[in-house]
Amino acid sequence: MMLVESEESLAREAACGSEAAFRRLLEQNYDRMYRVAYRFFGAAADAEDVAQEICLGLAGKIRSFRGGSKFSTWLYQVTVNACRDHARRRSSQTRMLGAYLQAAEHMQADWADSDGKCRWLYRAIDQLDPALKETALLVLAEEMNHREAGEVLGVKESTVSWRMHEVKKKLKAMALHD
Repeated sequence: MMLVESEESLAREAACGSEAAFRRLLEQNYDRMYRVAYRFFGAAADAEDVAQEICLGLAGKIRSFRGGSKFSTWLYQVTVNACRDHARRRSSQTRMLGAYLQAAEHMQADWADSDGKCRWLYRAIDQLDPALKETALLVLAEEMNHREAGEVLGVKESTVSWRMHEVKKKLKAMALHD
């Protein structure tokens, strides 16, 4: 019978320098990091960039995991922050309209496999204020409850509830105008 180590114990081992534990953490969590980044940007290239940036930086950051929360919560926080950083870098580099149109074309191509309602929803969410967008992606796409999303975003559960109420109002208004 094989003993399965918890992510928290793997993180502690990785923080102490265990390459094997670090490798197992990456193998177990790469898909999650990629998925969150893909949903954040709607583009495979950005998702790959962010996931790789996290992997490269995680060796140094793993020491900051103190075990006060689940490792997955901590990793979601790292991933959301990496998405924010990547978005800031990207936006500072792509202020021209042509770059925006090209990114929109890539997003549309990435969403071609999705059905019409799903494409509309992701486009609508992409138009939301960044705090609402992050909240909606964690609650709707990652199926987190409000408490879990609050932990990842560093806000109170009631703030997540209020944000989701705002998301619903704004999406409803967008649907009426389409």
